[in-house]
Formats: sequence, C-alpha cells, structure tokens
Amino acid sequence: MKFRLWPKSLVGQLVFAVAMMLFVAQAINFALLVRGQKQQFLAHGGGMAVARIIDAVERDRRGDFRTRRGDGDDERRGRERGRKQVISDTPIPVPAGAKPMPDLADYVSGLLHDADVRVEAVDAWALPVRPRAQRANFPRRSDYPGRIVVVSAKIDGRYVAARSRIQIGGDRLQGFLLWQTLSLYLLLLVPIMLIAWRAARPLRDLTRAARTNPALRDATPLEEEGPSDMRDLIAAFNAYRARIATMLSDKDRMLGAVGHDLRTPLASLRVRVEQVEDDALRDKMIASIEEMTAMLSDILALARSGAGTEAQERIPLRELIGELAADYQERGQDVAIAGVADVAVLARPMLLKRALRNLADNAVAYGVRARLSVGVEEGTVRIAVSDDGPGLTEEQIRTLIEPFARGEQSRNRATGGAGLGLSIARDIAEGEGGSLTLSNRPDGGLDAVIALPVQA
Repeated sequence: MKFRLWPKSLVGQLVFAVAMMLFVAQAINFALLVRGQKQQFLAHGGGMAVARIIDAVERDRRGDFRTRRGDGDDERRGRERGRKQVISDTPIPVPAGAKPMPDLADYVSGLLHDADVRVEAVDAWALPVRPRAQRANFPRRSDYPGRIVVVSAKIDGRYVAARSRIQIGGDRLQGFLLWQTLSLYLLLLVPIMLIAWRAARPLRDLTRAARTNPALRDATPLEEEGPSDMRDLIAAFNAYRARIATMLSDKDRMLGAVGHDLRTPLASLRVRVEQVEDDALRDKMIASIEEMTAMLSDILALARSGAGTEAQERIPLRELIGELAADYQERGQDVAIAGVADVAVLARPMLLKRALRNLADNAVAYGVRARLSVGVEEGTVRIAVSDDGPGLTEEQIRTLIEPFARGEQSRNRATGGAGLGLSIARDIAEGEGGSLTLSNRPDGGLDAVIALPVQA
C-alpha cells in the first residue's frame, strides 16, 4: 500500500496545509524564543559574573580578600546577597557533574575585554541541579535558587571566580509553547474543518449528480447550500441539467413523430406491393420494406435508449438469464447457460433484456454459439455473453461499439445488420449505471460483458 502524505480531498488538503503552516510558525517561534532566552541567560549570568569578578579584583587590590594559596591557610570570601566570589592562586576546581558552558565563557571574556580588564582565560560551568528532596526546603518557587553558575577568570596570573544563581525557565517555556500550539490548532483548525466540510458536502452531491446519465431524465434540482460561490455553481448546474432534459424530451417527441410518419407510408407501400404479380419481384420488394422497417426501429431504439417510462426494479439475474436462454433454444439457436450467480441488479427489465438480446444475436451470428454467465467481482455484477468466433482486433473493438459500425460489410441485414446492436447495448448499460466492454479470450472467442452494481 502506497503511503500518501498529501491528502486527496479538499477538506484534507486544507486542514493539512493549515496544520503544517502552524507547525512551521510554531517551530520558528520556538527557535526565536529559545534564542531570546539564551541571550537573556547570557546577559543576566554574564553581566552578574563580570560585575562580581571586577568587584572582587578591586577588593583584592584594596586588601579585602585573602588569597587562597593552597597550603592550608584560611580563606576569606566576600558575600553579597548570597552570591560568592573567590580569588585563588590555583585554578578553581570543577565539581563533579558540572556542565561546561563555553558560550557563557566567551560572552564574559568579551565583556571583560570591553571593560579593559586584561584576562588570560575564562571558564564557565553550571553546577548540578539540586535533587527534589532539597528543593522542598524552599516554601515558594521564587525562593528556589535555580541553576548555580560559576565563572572563573584568570587575571594577572590569579584566578577569580564568581558564583550566582540563575532562575531556570526552559521547562516553563516548553510547556507554554505546547499549550499555545494546542490552543492555536483548536482555534484555527476546528473552524476551518467546519467551513471546508460545509463547502465539500454540496460539492460531493454535485459530483454525484454530474456523473449520472442525462438520459435518465432525473432533473430533480439539487439543494442550493454552502458558501455563496457553491450555491451559484449548484444553481448553474440545475439550470444546465434542466436545459438538457428539455432538449432530450424535444428529441424524443421529434423521433416519435418521424417514426410515426415513416411507418405509415411503409405500411401502405407493403399493402400495395402485395398486389405485384411477379413473385420474385414482390419478395424482393417486401424484403426491402421489412429491412427499412427494422432499421427504422433500431434507429429509434438507439435514439431513445435510456428514455421511456419504464421504472427501475430489482431483477434476479438467474430468472432473467434463464428466460432469455429458453427463448433462443425454442427457436433452435445454440444459446446456453455457463453459470449464473444468485444475485440481483437494479435496472429496467425490458431495456436490460434488449441489451442482452443484442449481444446474444451478435454471438450467434458471428461466433457460432452464445454462452451466458453471471459472476460477481468486488461488488460488481458481470453479465457475460461469450461466443466461439474468431474474435476481434483492437481496432474493431474500438470502432464496432459506435453506431452504424459493422464487422460484416455486406448490406444484407440477415448477415450484416444495421450496426446498432452494440451501440444500443452500450447506451442501455450506461443508462443503468454500468458499462459494456468487449475483450478476446485467450483460448479464442469474444466476451461481451455488461457490468452493473450489485443490488442487495
């Protein structure tokens, strides 16, 4: 199964795009806040350390500090508001678990140079955070000392260290950004999803209506809902479909009138031909009249396929296929049943039977015999009419399904036909919500398959 990151639907694409933009915006916001917090940390910690170091150096010059000499002499430290300063002749020892802070060291070094203090080296580290048991000794959060930072600078061969407490704010920043992100997603994505769903629901209805066959004459107007643009589109579609239905109705009335006007003189001509004394000439003339009448019936059937007043109903295919095969067998034609699944479809019985008759007639005429079968594949009923003929080329499969296209080029209706049988079958299948396909079998012969949705 191929994974698709970009969704297909309008709602999915809109929500995904907004979610990604919010994520990118929050990521940038987080990076800027982290950078600002780092700058604040350096300014606060570094500024206090520089002030402590310079103060310690000046006090040492006035004799306020006794130097740690590493030989067991006592040491005096200056204290001010809990912050400690140390001056020693030996490097300040780094406690176990301390974390080096090179950025703070570079920042302090730059400040000392700006203050015209000749510094040889600067080191900085953060002492380990106190355990939770020790934090409980502080009644208020503001009393908690936070992260203890030590900065050591080597000035004139001696080591000056300053220790200060810096409040920890990283966890609070992450929590704040997390709640801010969730709030933004709720405030923005929920309304966007509602708006997109409100626009997508009528759009789906419009898509289903546009896919229906206009020959069904289902001109029930769609409900105009959704945003104003969507309502305008639905209104235009309703008007467009109404115009199509009107044009099809006018066409049917015109064809009915043409069929009536042509059948009347053909019937009169048939009566007059019966009076011709020459038997051979009379038979030829009668055959021509019958061919014209049959061709007229086929043309009208093609033009009216999908129209009419017959209603759709649930059709058990086992009964329909059985009746159809029995009719052919009574006329002595080789039409048999290969296998029929016990399923039903929703269609118009007369039209579906006409489509199957056209396929069976072609199979008997061009393929020696016809075999009827019904199968089910993935919710689709496949009604197949198979023959044992030579099959068709790819070019013939593409062209023979069009009106007046014939595989047999003679003008004799008994062998060549009018070339409308496959076209009528295709239009009927599409009018019932299905399709007609032609394909050659590997072992020889042709399969004409009408695919229709399964009716439960």
